[in-house]
Amino acid sequence: MADTLRTHRLRNAFLYFGAWTLLGAFFASQTVVYSLISGRPADWRRAFLYQLPDAWSWALLAIPAFWLARRYPFSAREWPSALAVHWPAALLMAAIEGMTSARVLMSAGLIGGGASNWTLMRIMIAKLHTNLATYALVVGAAHAFDWYRRMRDRELAASRLEASLSEARLEALKTQLQPHFLFNTLHAITALMHTDVERADMMMARLSDLLRQSMERVGRQEVTLREELEFLRGYLDIQQMRFGDRLRAHVHAVPEVLDAMVPALVLQPLVENAIRHGFGERVSGGRVEVLARRAQEKLRVEVRDDGAGLPEAGVREGTGLSNTRARLQQLYGPAQTLELEPTPGGGTRVRIELPLHLASEVGT
Repeated sequence: MADTLRTHRLRNAFLYFGAWTLLGAFFASQTVVYSLISGRPADWRRAFLYQLPDAWSWALLAIPAFWLARRYPFSAREWPSALAVHWPAALLMAAIEGMTSARVLMSAGLIGGGASNWTLMRIMIAKLHTNLATYALVVGAAHAFDWYRRMRDRELAASRLEASLSEARLEALKTQLQPHFLFNTLHAITALMHTDVERADMMMARLSDLLRQSMERVGRQEVTLREELEFLRGYLDIQQMRFGDRLRAHVHAVPEVLDAMVPALVLQPLVENAIRHGFGERVSGGRVEVLARRAQEKLRVEVRDDGAGLPEAGVREGTGLSNTRARLQQLYGPAQTLELEPTPGGGTRVRIELPLHLASEVGT
């Protein structure tokens, strides 16, 4: 871990000083181009000796300048105190850089006048404006960096908050379904207690299994279609005990979609609606089909019944259907559809289409 951190710091230092070196080389090339345009011979050595020491000096000076900019930012309320800090700091760093540059140029013999204090002062004054501008650019870069970091942190915080709210809404919708399912099933068991105690006892045992499966799903918004169908078959077993031969149920899914991810408890309320509104009060009973297959890059699941069909006045969505629609919208947005339509010969079909995501693809 320590070696990795050291390597990371060395790489960042290399990139940092490399960037300043490239900046110095850029201005050196500009000096050469200016000499050629002016009709003077190109002197790359002189150009680099003029520019690279400036760049390397500022590579070092920019570090405390950057720290000061973040420690004393120019804000609407604090700009006077920030100016009181930055103005002397800028003058000091300009003097240090000018003195360093002058020493290099004197040592290389690139300026006349000898190594006198006056020559040194003259070079420092000549470079003052450029150095003050460079300090201002460093301070501006520090402010831009902090602004970017704050914006990024706000976006991350907003994203986390949105995800948390979305998860909370989904959990609330899912939690509404569980008591709804439990209440209706217990109501069916209670009704059966007066006519067939043994069958009611079997239904209670099967309900216990379903509640155990439901508890195992706590915190999971999506499960595989295989798990969802297993839960649905348990629910249909209870309904089969209740209705007997009046209920003819058929569940079929092609093998390639059994590992597709679907919302937990998405099919039970649709099947419950099909039984209750389709033929629950009809003496002859009826048939419910659940079919799942692939439709291009979508998972298509249909719940069909041969009951009374859709009312002419339109469908009034109850808890199960409206809740399911809200959960699908929350989880998949416009990539999902839930449609109700009459079937030829009577009955209703509920069709759901979801993005086809296999468990192996999402790491479940």
